[in-house]
Amino acid sequence: MGRPAVSRDAFRGLLAFYAAKAHHDHKSQGEHCLRLFGSAEDVPDTLLLQWSDRTELVGSEAVGRLKDPLVRQITNGNAQYDHASDFLHTLLRDLGRKMQ
Repeated sequence: MGRPAVSRDAFRGLLAFYAAKAHHDHKSQGEHCLRLFGSAEDVPDTLLLQWSDRTELVGSEAVGRLKDPLVRQITNGNAQYDHASDFLHTLLRDLGRKMQ
């Protein structure tokens, strides 16, 4: 049996942080992260488990380097995701490439 997935609240907190950062930087176009925050309630547990597994395998520094450009795109309003799971799929895809 696998380890428990990262908590849904922790993932939602990450998205809330992105929205707060966009607000603080006066980038109103990036505040749409609040929509991602709300939709994080419906992220499948399987995705959260994959996130936990992959981040553990590649390490926090590598995850940070992969996440940084995506976060900047979100907070600048240059990336639009309809749902938090879309954003998580993108992260998982990039982490999968890193693992190959």
